[in-house]
Amino acid sequence: MRILVVGGGYVGMYTALRLQRKLKQRLRSGEAEITVVTPDPYMTYQPFLPEAAAGSISPRHVVVPLRRVLAHCTIVVGEARRIDHTKRTATVTTLATAEDGTGAVEIPYDELVLAPGSVSRTLPVPGLAEHGVGFKTIEEAIGLRNHVIEQMDIASATRDPAIRDAALTFVFVGGGYAGVEALAELEDMARYTARYYHNIKAEDLKWILVEATGRILPEVGESMGRYAVRELRGRNIDVRLDTRLESCEDRIAVLSDGSRFPTRTLVWTAGVKPAPLLARTGLPLNERGRLVCTARLTVEGTEHAWAAGDAAAVPDLTAAEPGRETAPNAQHAVRQAKVLADNLVAAIDGRPLKEYRHSYAGSVASLGLHKGVAHVYGRRLKGYPAWLMHRTYHLSRVPTFNRKARVLAEWTLAGLFKREIVSLGSLEHPRAEFEIAAGRRPRPDDGDCQ
Repeated sequence: MRILVVGGGYVGMYTALRLQRKLKQRLRSGEAEITVVTPDPYMTYQPFLPEAAAGSISPRHVVVPLRRVLAHCTIVVGEARRIDHTKRTATVTTLATAEDGTGAVEIPYDELVLAPGSVSRTLPVPGLAEHGVGFKTIEEAIGLRNHVIEQMDIASATRDPAIRDAALTFVFVGGGYAGVEALAELEDMARYTARYYHNIKAEDLKWILVEATGRILPEVGESMGRYAVRELRGRNIDVRLDTRLESCEDRIAVLSDGSRFPTRTLVWTAGVKPAPLLARTGLPLNERGRLVCTARLTVEGTEHAWAAGDAAAVPDLTAAEPGRETAPNAQHAVRQAKVLADNLVAAIDGRPLKEYRHSYAGSVASLGLHKGVAHVYGRRLKGYPAWLMHRTYHLSRVPTFNRKARVLAEWTLAGLFKREIVSLGSLEHPRAEFEIAAGRRPRPDDGDCQ
């Protein structure tokens, strides 16, 4: 029995982990084989990306190494380009196929689990592709932290007021979890960092949140969303509701209300869309490009194909309105992975399948250190209690005891010592110094010294 799991995120990792436990004896005897195809050899715990960007958690503790956790699975680091379910094969490209010129390899399977997740949903905004940055990966989070501190260095060193103003202006587009938490944590970090600059004050930094609808953080409820707006505005953050980004050409953010902000930082967090792979599977998709699934987490009308998480349109059996789907979030993804794995094993053994049911428990969001909002099981919390609940909940959901212990230790040490304010932007170009020494690249100041 060959099981292919496409994706190493929440659903992919948790499904493979549970299958690994359920099929332990069959994996050892060679009766079963689990292959996980994933672009990265790790799973990213995305709720901690804002804290990683702020320096509260080390980047390596936000990710879970798949080879360690899935020791009895075959991990293939690459991208599934196409699925031919009639032939039960997946066409995959890897680093090796790029090196040896083979182009791609075909991986056969008997059971398919599709969990490629989602990608950033961009719009044809002029200049966005050239100047925007997302906030969905650990690389983007750490790159953004380095970038923010680097802009403060530029502002501190320049004598040009226009360059200084643009360097200290940070525009975030999207008022969901990713945008609000990233902005709040980075603003908190930058405000603290400003005390170490002789010519930059916290009030010199300009933070702008642009949201196309009339509210932010809709998951925590309307009243908590309004509180979050008041909290952010109280920290001198410019929250623009019912406003869209019209253009960001020439590093100038032009908003639908007519405002123009010269900026060197534009963070795009305005939603996600299903992974493009789904359109190349030949499997049934709904109008939003997600796989049409049953409550048993099988792909509608297709045998031996399973899906969950962001890629799947799973009916919500607990909803009052008929036809409603489960929200594409981590809360459902982790629970769906458990049911999916159990049902897959049940199907192999010829046992009946179970339906996925989960009533939405609520949501928590961080607004920076010691600040947050929460709406859990009908109860609303704000400030420190909500922030503490946010940390407690997500700590309980971090995979593996080892990862939990490391995160808890970092939080404890962070409470005893000062924040780190170092930018390691040179990590993005590790060979730069060697190329300069070898004469392959001129030094930045060579032109001024001649």
